[in-house]
Amino acid sequence: MPQGEDRIRTTHTGSLPRPRALTRLHARRARGEAVDAAELAAASRAAVQAIVPKQLAAGIDIPNDGEQGRESFVLYLRDRLTGLGGASARGGFADIEAYPEFKAEMQAGLANREAASVTSNLPAAIAPVDYVGADAMRAECAEFRNALAAAGAADGAAFMAAPSPGIVAAIVQNRHYDSDAAYLAALAAALRHEYAAILDAGFTLQIDCPDLALERHGAWQDRPLSDFLGFCEGVVAAINTVIADLPKQRIRMHVCWGNYEAPHDHDVPFAEIWPVIRQARVGGFVLPFANPRHAHEHRIFRDAPLADDQVLVAGVIDTTTNFVEHPEVVAERLERIAQSLGDPSRLMAGTDCGFDTSAGRGRVAPDVVWAKLRSLAEGARIASDRLLG
Repeated sequence: MPQGEDRIRTTHTGSLPRPRALTRLHARRARGEAVDAAELAAASRAAVQAIVPKQLAAGIDIPNDGEQGRESFVLYLRDRLTGLGGASARGGFADIEAYPEFKAEMQAGLANREAASVTSNLPAAIAPVDYVGADAMRAECAEFRNALAAAGAADGAAFMAAPSPGIVAAIVQNRHYDSDAAYLAALAAALRHEYAAILDAGFTLQIDCPDLALERHGAWQDRPLSDFLGFCEGVVAAINTVIADLPKQRIRMHVCWGNYEAPHDHDVPFAEIWPVIRQARVGGFVLPFANPRHAHEHRIFRDAPLADDQVLVAGVIDTTTNFVEHPEVVAERLERIAQSLGDPSRLMAGTDCGFDTSAGRGRVAPDVVWAKLRSLAEGARIASDRLLG
């Protein structure tokens, strides 16, 4: 996580649009249909090779593999963890349930899309959870490294993501462990292998933790806020335990309220969760401030700042609409956030979330995605000139 630079560097949050044929393969596999493993691997490899130079051409300083080989940011783990089977029931989100007309329109819009579902065919934990994905993780890292080398990317300036134990626990429900705490600990221990592999490959690790915000209006919507904050404290503690001996400055944590266009008026305020989130012993945070429900909340850093050795990747591009933000709008957002931080050299420019967090579910057209990322880079250049000279 770079600090003290003479310009605001650019990155993003993870998933990027997948080719249509690859999306179909992921969607079929997520439904439980038979998919040729060699065909899927070849399509994923080709997609990674294509996605890296496109990021560099758009002006992204710290790219990733676009999560091309994963059906979603979390459920790809169904092949890397033992103990999964049966079924989990994923409930709805409070802000969607509160608006029946909106919910009906949203469901109609998704009905005929070829996409990997995040609500059906979900496994549960029915036996001890352990990690068996070492070979797959090594192959994924090697494919990304080859793509970076082919594109002439700067060595070491790249990231890969892996989910938090909390979001896995929210989606893959516990049917085996005596307590939720024991289940979280087992998941964290398993995911540590994923975290360490990404770091060992030379990449920055991004731990995706939408659970620390999203699940307040999801799994915890009918419980007191204190119960949800207790869950968050447990997740952060579990993460801190398993990353204790890993290089802090190469780890960043992403938190968001869900990557979907909806009212979001049941979201937990950032002020309520930040005291827990900031306990994470990581080198920086990736947070959404383009989101119109949370764009103002960067002001919390004035009274509750980052640690002295941490940086902020500020989301200044909305990943749920096809508006292309003007570079001046991006620059203004960065300037306001820098004022709250008090030090623009600890600020990076990013996106609110991924553009295709589950294959085929993204709402932004691929050509618009690249226009948005170009605008991000230009806006960061403008803000750098104004803030850093």
